[in-house]
Amino acid sequence: MTRTAPLFTKVALIGVGLIGSSLAHAMRRGGLAAHIAGHARSPETRARAAELGFCDSMHAEAADAARGADLVILCTPVGALQAAAAAIGPALKPGAIVSDVGSVKTAVIRDVGPHIPEGVHFIPGHPIAGTEHSGPDAGFAELFDGRWCILTPVPGTDEQALSTLIEFWRGCGSRVEVMDSKHHDLVLAITSHLPHLIAYNIVGTADDLEQVTQGEIIKFSAGGFRDFTRIAASDPVMWRDVFLNNREAVLEVLGRFSEDLSALQRAIRWGDGEMLFELFTRTRAIRRSIIAAGQDTAAPNFGRNTKTP
Repeated sequence: MTRTAPLFTKVALIGVGLIGSSLAHAMRRGGLAAHIAGHARSPETRARAAELGFCDSMHAEAADAARGADLVILCTPVGALQAAAAAIGPALKPGAIVSDVGSVKTAVIRDVGPHIPEGVHFIPGHPIAGTEHSGPDAGFAELFDGRWCILTPVPGTDEQALSTLIEFWRGCGSRVEVMDSKHHDLVLAITSHLPHLIAYNIVGTADDLEQVTQGEIIKFSAGGFRDFTRIAASDPVMWRDVFLNNREAVLEVLGRFSEDLSALQRAIRWGDGEMLFELFTRTRAIRRSIIAAGQDTAAPNFGRNTKTP
């Protein structure tokens, strides 16, 4: 629903890829900002964003975009957040809120926190929404609708600033959860980071399998492998930074996964059909729970358009 008055006079987006551009579209739809300022390092990206028109102004320097903003959202890969925070720090006005959209949170607090001046509210965030596409053309207003956004406020966070940021994300269509940063990193390691790691590995294994040609892999891809390739098409820079900055949680869940995989390997080797049936029944129930929670659809082919690349 469009607001009668903007929640913020000026919002700055440091990065206008999939998430940044989608936020701009969502803010436009919800009437959340009177002025949206964008920043991108690449002249080509700035030119394309200006052509698409989802920002009111585009800036070559992050500090120029952030200057005077009531809300600044860092929408760069996790590995670039420290430099981005250092660039905008001197330009931030007292009372402003600074947040981010990174898939890890403990490392973000470590890297960004020291560059946020006194009197500015730093509230890390993570919208759990995305596609395998990237760049300013990939954004759309509905990306966050019905999806969760997790906020991980640091100790001593101003309650009013937190409430305002929650209202912002709800205005973008998200449901909001607040949790500790370390717990966030463990939860996302199992629900997002490990699945991406497995997808990258499976597609890499298929590519390395000399007895099966790449043409055969492409031609005869069944639904399972096809869906893995969709995940494995995600931005390599972003995911490199995720794994380097959430290594402890990822290694913990990867160790558990490896143990469970070994047990599954033994069941197949020894023909333990009962164990296989029990596992597949249990995991099927999880899938049904995800659908019931509105996080996916039971439509044929999961509602995915097979004609979309």
